[in-house]
Amino acid sequence: MSAYMPRSVKMSPSALAGIKSVVAEQFCSRKFLKSLTELCRRGYSVTAGQAAAAAEEESGVSAAGFSGPLDHYNGLIRAGSLRQDEHQGAVLQKLDELHRALRGYTNRPTSIFSRFFSKPKPPKGCYIYGDVGTGKTMVMDMFYSYVETERKKRVHFHGFMLDVHKRIHRLKQSMPKRKAGKMAKSYDPIAPVAEEISEEACLLCFDEFQVTDIADAMILKQLFENLFLKGVVVVATSNRPPEDLYKNGLQRVNFVPFIAVLQKHCQTLRLDSGIDYRKQNRPSAGKLYFLSSEPDAEATLDKMFDELAFKQNDITRPRVLNVHNRKVRLNKACGTIADCTFEELCDRPLGASDYLEISRLFDTVFIRNIPLLTLNKKTQARRLITLVDALYEHKVRVVILAERPLEEIFVHDGDHSHDESHILMDDLGLKREEASSLSIFSGEEERFAFQRTVSRLTEMQTEDYWLEGDRSLKAKV
Repeated sequence: MSAYMPRSVKMSPSALAGIKSVVAEQFCSRKFLKSLTELCRRGYSVTAGQAAAAAEEESGVSAAGFSGPLDHYNGLIRAGSLRQDEHQGAVLQKLDELHRALRGYTNRPTSIFSRFFSKPKPPKGCYIYGDVGTGKTMVMDMFYSYVETERKKRVHFHGFMLDVHKRIHRLKQSMPKRKAGKMAKSYDPIAPVAEEISEEACLLCFDEFQVTDIADAMILKQLFENLFLKGVVVVATSNRPPEDLYKNGLQRVNFVPFIAVLQKHCQTLRLDSGIDYRKQNRPSAGKLYFLSSEPDAEATLDKMFDELAFKQNDITRPRVLNVHNRKVRLNKACGTIADCTFEELCDRPLGASDYLEISRLFDTVFIRNIPLLTLNKKTQARRLITLVDALYEHKVRVVILAERPLEEIFVHDGDHSHDESHILMDDLGLKREEASSLSIFSGEEERFAFQRTVSRLTEMQTEDYWLEGDRSLKAKV
């Protein structure tokens, strides 16, 4: 039986990495991992056929036998490369149905005459939520790799919203300047931005769908209404159910209608096996997380940096990054190695775009002097969460020096007498009692998201992650 999926269908690096990661988490053999890693190193993208061939080499499961993501998943289980997880299987059943429904689907007119007839109704997407490390990204990426269209995008939700805001800014800048003495015409760029995106993709897959920014929250309903109107199908993963998105956020009453829009166009699927596969016993890359109380911890990090820098074709020097015409200075870097302090990365007003640029330029980042993060430092905690998300998504390696063990970094207590939030409450005219329930003041969103940060930093200390993140090996190949 020949392969149902064309060999030309591409599997993105993030898709392959997602499948490989959870395969590793569920006791995949090292030979199979090596095959996938080698495929990653041969180029920017890997065909789905090549990925299946790696599985075939190890397990004897014929690549020609995979008709879709569920078949692929079951084949890996039969081969002993994955462990049976009924929760993952149930979600993949729904994704497999969507995969079949998307065959031949397009949100573009197929001919000049099709413009005069009703458009084909798009299939309903999927919103997959559950605890950290349960395999949500893996099942979505496995689905994504089998969808038979080039007009598809798989992005981290942070990166997607940054792109949306850049498009909005560009369209506003292109408007004619207001003439002196005349009122400027009102202009709403959301619909044109949605149309641009819909022309580029009929399928959008979002990893880590979360809403913490009021600027994002206020435009999501209109943006996604227009995307759905243009026939875009959405698949997303999240740690929160739809009804908990932007929970206790500022002006949430204006955000709530978006939830109904999302639920109308996406079926909600829960993936909660109760297992964080990232925390399963896996070979360590060595000691990468140090406590400042340990003797000679600083000296050990200095030595590690020197050893890594020695292999770089560069000198140790400050680096200045250009991010959207802003200068971001890092005091110590060498080639693809950056040696930073928590103060440099999280005490300054940096955001997702800055961290994405760091992830693009460096394959190893030292983060020194992470303090105990109480509610007084929830802004810094939020930046650390965003930083780790960006580093993890781009397989950047980390070495950490912190005041407390990983599980104890963020705590919900501390002295609030000089909390900067009190100033903001006063500026907004809010009483302390009514403001205490808002997530911007309570730290609830940070506590929730930090579970994902702990899970990811745990995986980032494994041997497989460390080896996969070495870009110098890929460069040699």
